[in-house]
Amino acid sequence: MTLNLKFLRVQSGMTLEQLAADSGLTRSYLSKLERGLSSPSIGSALKIAEALGTSLDRLYGEHDDKDPVAVVRAKNGKPGDTTTYLSLVAGLAPDRIMRAFIVRPTKTAKRGRIMSHHEGEEILFILTGKIELLIGKRKEVLYPGDCVQFDSTIPHKLTALTSEAASALVVIATKET
Repeated sequence: MTLNLKFLRVQSGMTLEQLAADSGLTRSYLSKLERGLSSPSIGSALKIAEALGTSLDRLYGEHDDKDPVAVVRAKNGKPGDTTTYLSLVAGLAPDRIMRAFIVRPTKTAKRGRIMSHHEGEEILFILTGKIELLIGKRKEVLYPGDCVQFDSTIPHKLTALTSEAASALVVIATKET
């Protein structure tokens, strides 16, 4: 799935500077997202959607669907977009409480990716590879089949620990207000 960021930003009449100010993200980072040079973390995607006054499904270019059963098909037997760090695979409709992503951390994420934090609760289920979860000051090494549930307001990030492709299913639920 590709981000629909530039279209939504222009449609809302916002400049990159305005979106940066409203989302708390940098102009250069937002520009990289618009050009497809980077993929947002879950926390960043939520901030961008909120700043644009839109939903994650519209940000990720998906259509709203009133069907109570949502099916997102794998491509070539693989969930999500295998070329990106993060792809939204469920919870596309704006009325859904939960969102599911496939995240594919890399070994370089340790230095290159900032810690994410966002409202709600998160479940992380390791699909492939050996992954380090840094949550607050705590480090956990996770293997396929391991599952972690935590308050996602605690800063956290994932790093692959081997050269083997690593992936995890991440489910977030926002707390009801």
